[in-house]
Amino acid sequence: HLAESGGGSVQAGGSLRLSCATSGYTYTSNCMGWFRQAPGNEREGVAGIESDGIQVYADSVKGRFTISRDHAKNTLHLEMNSLKPEDTSMYYCALKGGGCDSLDTKRFPNWGQGTQVTVSS
Repeated sequence: HLAESGGGSVQAGGSLRLSCATSGYTYTSNCMGWFRQAPGNEREGVAGIESDGIQVYADSVKGRFTISRDHAKNTLHLEMNSLKPEDTSMYYCALKGGGCDSLDTKRFPNWGQGTQVTVSS
């Protein structure tokens, strides 16, 4: 089970912190990722983090977003700074076994329900 929280509305230049609580998974190693989907667009990978902390980011968010995870609390976070109107989307967390070699949505079998982020200009 994956459950996102922390979405909301913010003005451009503002910040938000998303969280994703996980339970019920027993992967020895895994990749947890954040994805987003705006109306009319395909779902795209934003950031991923492996069990050992290795991170990957989409070029569009590098330097603005930071992904992190708390193993003790089984929680994933996404710190989003310098938000832009084009960041407006539904944000989803997802989990798969293995590494974050790819943020291809088709390779992630486990998904949360999403949390909406709206950035106004």
